[in-house]
Amino acid sequence: MKKTGLYFGTFNPIHIGHLVIAHYMAEFTDLDEVWFVVTPKSPFKQKKSLLDNNHRYQMVTEAIQEYPKLKASTIEFDLPQPNYTIDTLVHLGEKYGQDHEFSLLMGEDNLKSFHKWKNYEAILEQCELFVYPRVSEGDIPERFKDNPRIHRVDAPIMEISSTFIRKQHQAGKDIRPMLPVAVYKYIDEMNFYR
Repeated sequence: MKKTGLYFGTFNPIHIGHLVIAHYMAEFTDLDEVWFVVTPKSPFKQKKSLLDNNHRYQMVTEAIQEYPKLKASTIEFDLPQPNYTIDTLVHLGEKYGQDHEFSLLMGEDNLKSFHKWKNYEAILEQCELFVYPRVSEGDIPERFKDNPRIHRVDAPIMEISSTFIRKQHQAGKDIRPMLPVAVYKYIDEMNFYR
């Protein structure tokens, strides 16, 4: 049974912050691997800046090719919209449950609003949470503070955002150090975020 951490995001684009967090979780916790679950473009929200699903999946694949403990997943691409984490977990359980025990990776900012997620109690029953630090406002609700299923992980604080990268790239700034080399090449060749 593999302990698999699920790292959800649009990854638009995936950057070194994402990579550092995922790699840290796979290497320095009891997780065996981490799956980047690429969130599909919502048909309800036409965000112009959000690249097509397959391009974002391709960038994740390029970014992680040298890290055997990291995988890319398109599992949400075929699920009904909007995507709720609980529904994805049920689907993953049906498809891979015999070989994988799933956990969720989330930033501390998400833990602060976790009680607002659809069926959050059921999510906690099904999987453990691995929470990495983020600079954010507000407090963690009491009910999540000493929960044995919630692990606060002392991962590095990564304050890089995909939004910042897109904006600066569009402005003609050199953003190369913030991206895995293969991802920068892909963005450059495809002329994305210009």
